[in-house]
This record gives sequence, C-alpha cells and structure tokens, in this order.
Amino acid sequence: MSLLSIGRSGLLAAQVGLATTGNNITNAGVAGYNRQVAIQGDTPTLDQGFGYVGTGTEVTSVRRYYDNFLATQLRNAQSNQASLDVYSKQISQIDNLLADPTAGLSPALQDFFNGVQDATSNPASDASRQAMISSAQSLAGRLQGLSARLGEISDGVNGQITDNVTAINSYARQLAELNHTIAGLASDNKAPNDLLDQRDQVLTELNKLVKTQVLPGENNQLTVTFGTGQPLVLGDKAFQLGTSSASNEPGRVTVGYMNNPGGFSELPDSVITGGQLGGLLEFRNGPMDHAQNALGQVAAALAVSFNAQHVLGQDKNGDAGTPFFGPINAFVGANSKNSPVSSANVTAVVTDAAALTASDYSVDYDGTNFNVTRKSDGKVTQINPFPQTEPQVIDGVSYSITGTPVTKDNFLVRPTFEAAAQFKVLVSDPKKVALATPVATAAPTANAGNAKITPGTVDASYLTPGNALTAPLTLSFDQASGTLSGFPADKDVTVTVNGTATVYPAGTPVPYTDGAAISFGGISFNISGTPADLDTFTVGPNVSGVGDSRNGALLAGLQSKNIMNNGSATYQVSYAQMVNYVGAKASEAQIGGIAADAAVAQATNSQQSVSGVNLDEEAANLLRYQQAYQASGKVMQVASQLFDTLLSLGN
Repeated sequence: MSLLSIGRSGLLAAQVGLATTGNNITNAGVAGYNRQVAIQGDTPTLDQGFGYVGTGTEVTSVRRYYDNFLATQLRNAQSNQASLDVYSKQISQIDNLLADPTAGLSPALQDFFNGVQDATSNPASDASRQAMISSAQSLAGRLQGLSARLGEISDGVNGQITDNVTAINSYARQLAELNHTIAGLASDNKAPNDLLDQRDQVLTELNKLVKTQVLPGENNQLTVTFGTGQPLVLGDKAFQLGTSSASNEPGRVTVGYMNNPGGFSELPDSVITGGQLGGLLEFRNGPMDHAQNALGQVAAALAVSFNAQHVLGQDKNGDAGTPFFGPINAFVGANSKNSPVSSANVTAVVTDAAALTASDYSVDYDGTNFNVTRKSDGKVTQINPFPQTEPQVIDGVSYSITGTPVTKDNFLVRPTFEAAAQFKVLVSDPKKVALATPVATAAPTANAGNAKITPGTVDASYLTPGNALTAPLTLSFDQASGTLSGFPADKDVTVTVNGTATVYPAGTPVPYTDGAAISFGGISFNISGTPADLDTFTVGPNVSGVGDSRNGALLAGLQSKNIMNNGSATYQVSYAQMVNYVGAKASEAQIGGIAADAAVAQATNSQQSVSGVNLDEEAANLLRYQQAYQASGKVMQVASQLFDTLLSLGN
C-alpha cells in the first residue's frame, strides 16, 4: 500500500476519534450516557522481501465503556433509595398526625375523662352531665377526624400505586421496543451504543418504580423480571400490569397482570419489592394498617368497656343505664372469588375490650368447619359448633355465621379497622348519664353493734334477668350461730376472705367473717366490725340516687385501669405505644434514607469511574487526535510531494 493510503487511513481514524471524543463531550450531561472510545487496529502488513511493511490503520469499533455489575449495583441502590424515600414521606404524615400534642387523640381522651370526673363530682348538676356529653362528642369527632385523615392518606397511596403501575407499563413497552430495534441493528462487531444507553436509562427509571432482575438474551435483548421471577419484558414482548380492588376489600388497590380479554390476575403484595411501588406497599401493609387498626383498637376498647360499665349504672331518672357509645361492628369483606351459589354470611361485633387485638383475621370454610386465622401470628380458632347455636367470641369479637357455605369460601375480618370512624355518642339527654349505682345498702342506727356495710356495687351478671332487685332485702345477724340470713332464696352466696372464695348454696345461713366480701346475683358489698345479735343490714334498689356518683367514679377510673391488651395497658398507654411504633418506623426510614443516599453516591462514583465522561481526559484526547490528524495529513502531503518528484524525473 502506498504512503498516501497509509496517511489517508490515519486521517480517517483520527476523524473518528475526534468525532467520538466530541460526542462524549457534548453528551457529558446526558442522563444514562456511557463514555465511548474509538478502537483502532492496524491493517495487514505486506511482505516486501526485506521484511513486512505496515499498510496503515483502521477503526475496528466504537466501544461503549459499560460494566454490567456496576450498573446493576447502581440500579439496586437507586431502587432501595426510591423505596425508602416514598416510605419516609408517607409515614411522616402519620407520625405528624398522631403525635401532634394538640390535634392528636391524647388531649381529647384527657378532656373526656376530665368531663367524667367533673360530672362524678357534681352528679346532681345537669350542666356537668351535659359537659361530659359534649366532651364525649368532641372525642368522637377527634377519632372520626383521625380516621378520615388516615383514610385520605390511604386513598393517596392507592392513587400513587395506580400511577406507578401506569408508569411501569410505559417503561416496559419502551424496553420491548428497544429490544426489538437493538436486535435488528446489533452484530458481532457493531453495537448501537446510543440505543443501549437509552435502554439502560429506561431500566434505571423502571427500577426507581420497582426492583427488577435483568438477564441477557439473544441478539443483545434483555429479559426483565420482578419479585420472585414474575416476567415484565421478554424480548420484544411487554407484559401489562394493572390495578384492581382487592378481592375481599373494595377500598384497597392491588396489583396484578392484565389478561385478555379484560381479565385480571391479582399478585401478592409480597412479590413487589423495591422502588416507589414496593415502598408504597410496604408502608400500606405495615405502618398504615397498624395505625388504622391500633387507633380503632383504642376506640373500640373505650366504647365497649365504657358501655359495659355505663349499663351497670342508674341514670338521674332512676332508670338503668343504656349504652353510652354506639356498637363497634367489624369490617367483614366477602371474597369476590367465593362461589356464586354460596349463601354464607359473616358478621362480627366487638364485645370484649381486654381480649381485642389490632390484628386482621381470615375466616375460611374447609368444607366442614369455619376456621378463623389471626393474621398477625397465624393462630387458628375453629368455629365450633357449626352451624352455630350462638355467636362465638374469638379475641374479643363475637362471630355469627349464617347461610350455606361452599368449600373455600373466604372472608376478611378487620375488627378495629373502621372502629374510629364508627365511634359515636348515643346519649344526648344529660339525665340519661348513669352516674349512680342501682343498689343501695344501709346499716340502721338502731343496730347495737358497730358493724358497717359498704356501698354496694354490681357487675355484669346483675343484668341477667331475675337478678335485679325489685325490693329491699334485710340481712339479719344471729350471734348464737355467727351467721347472716335473709339472702335471696334462689341465689347462691359467695363469701371471699383474703382472696379465697367460698360458695354457700341458696337458702343456707352464711357464716359472718369480719371484712369479708359478700356477693350474690351480681351484687357485692363488705360488712366489717362486730355486729350484735339481731343487727340488720339492708340491700335494695337505689331509690334516691340523684346525688349518687358511685358508678361515675367507676367510669372515671377506667382512664387509669389496665383494660387493653389482656389487662396490660390503659387507653393512653395503648395509644402511646402506637405513636411510638409509628415514630420508630419513621426514624428507621430516615436513617435508612441517609444510608441509601450514601450507597447511591458510592455506587454512582464507581459506575461513573468506568462509564462517566471526564472532560479533562476528553480535552486531552482532543489534542491527541488533533495531532494525529495533522500528522496523518503531513504524511499525505509528503506522499504527494514524493509522487510529484517521481513524475518530474520521468520527464
């Protein structure tokens, strides 16, 4: 090959080098751009007899500097960062809502019990009773407001889930199209670098929405999956995701595959991790559900326990107390996949504040029995018998199941999910506030001994038909036998001394013990001291209870009583535990977000050290290629002069 051709090949190679370097410089700020470099190789040498002489150079390829390991590491870090970022933003809303010292639940609870205490101190005052009702209505409004705000946050999450799925589908289609185009352009020695960069950038944006796994395929195509291998892009085919209402909870959006024509296959939330979508689902299934259920648990426990004590009281009219707050009905969602011929129906009502949990439950029919599974720990309780003869109470919730079920029937039961929204005050008349106790005791002044009887109290069994007193009872002490008589002839009497209870059959004399607790038919009292022979004590209906506030004191005492979580927490403590849980999760998310930011920065630096454009390096390359271009031009100039000299010699 002539010297002219050698210079020409060098000139062309330098041009490609200059063009590649210039392209790097102009795209340095383009997201997803990977540095390129022109790779040169020498052309075949020729044997000239005395040795081999080179024939010039050629550009063998324009290489894209790309490290798949570093790119994958960066995508994963960005996916985790996006997940924590959206999680942190969502949970901060709940944290600020619940922990607010003025707008949270704690101030409203305190104000309510202050109202109860004030009414208890002034039972004859209708104004104090009305103030108690007003504070109860304020508490109900606060609970309903908190529930509504949590519902708004939940609706916002549903909307974001839908938006994320739409964006994922868009990116999946772009990837499929790019796979198709790249497969048509790629060859062994040539690769469409710009299209590869575009595809990698789409993958990066996709991973900010959901964490994916990427596998290489034929013809430079990629297979993209998520979760536990669920396909998203296979070659030039994109799978379409969609959203729909949960099968057993209409207000909850779930993600799944869209099947033609118009079908939908729901995916478990657990398979969707990372990215904004994964963060949203993790937030919804964790702090969001916990906050709604735990707030409802406080509301339900307060309503049920306060009602249980209020109905044991007597109002200002002398009537028995009625429920102060409305009933708490559990949310029950029948699975949309249940057999259309099934007529099974499940209802659930909260009845026991102490046994109530913040867990959700799954009720399933196995063909013979209904099984209630507590989702928090998987504990299974069987409905027995079925068909039921009466409602069955499980974890403080009374289940009633009717109709004819079909095998695999399923129901979701959320006992406390809607409790805060349902919380309402039923009593509006101040005179209907039951502050008094329906029984009264007395020791006549004519008694010769010094024995005294305490004011009586009643428990839930007093409400059993036949137990309520309609006329006074007179208990008489017989000194010779040391016994009390006059108890109802149809009721056993229980005497408790130092924690040891002894039951005496109905109609038998009851031995007197100083200070012993005596109870029958739901009525309890103590007699202490030394009675004289034939001393009497009366126990009867409370006929002048306008100024009585014994039941009011018991209502006020509920504030400091360990009622919730099997008798281990008060209302305020349980609420504080929920606030602490949310606060701890918010703090974890913030700390995790800082760590994720650092991981992304580190992964970016590692990736850019290989694929990023260094302007100083590119400027040096420009000078190098410029000099090579000029040198190659000089070679061609010399070759031309030599050729002209040869021509002149011939003349």
